[in-house]
Amino acid sequence: MLLSAPPYALAPTSFRFPALATLAGRAPLGGQREVVLAAYVVARLAHDTLAERGVSSETRTDRATHARTWLATLALPAAARTALQRSIEASATHSRGAGEAITGLIKAIDSFLDQPSRLELAQLVTVLCPTA
Repeated sequence: MLLSAPPYALAPTSFRFPALATLAGRAPLGGQREVVLAAYVVARLAHDTLAERGVSSETRTDRATHARTWLATLALPAAARTALQRSIEASATHSRGAGEAITGLIKAIDSFLDQPSRLELAQLVTVLCPTA
């Protein structure tokens, strides 16, 4: 067993939402991959509404504007697009609003998610809306 990494080793890459990242990476090109990748981006935006993340309101608003532009380039089912847009808009506000939007997103894209990614999003809602 190695106690320390060799000097030439790269630092491990970490993702805030590993199940969503894994699902997006394994999904075939098109439909499911685009929906899950968009959900991953939205989850990161929503997570950054927490005060301890230290992302300013102006920065969140700017990021939401750019995310909306990016989302417009994807071919998504109408219900998924609407829920993703709501979640992006909510990420520019406060954590409770973002959590409520993620709850709607989970319902809208449920058929695209696997159990671990569904659980990650549900845990995010719990963090964003602790009393809900």
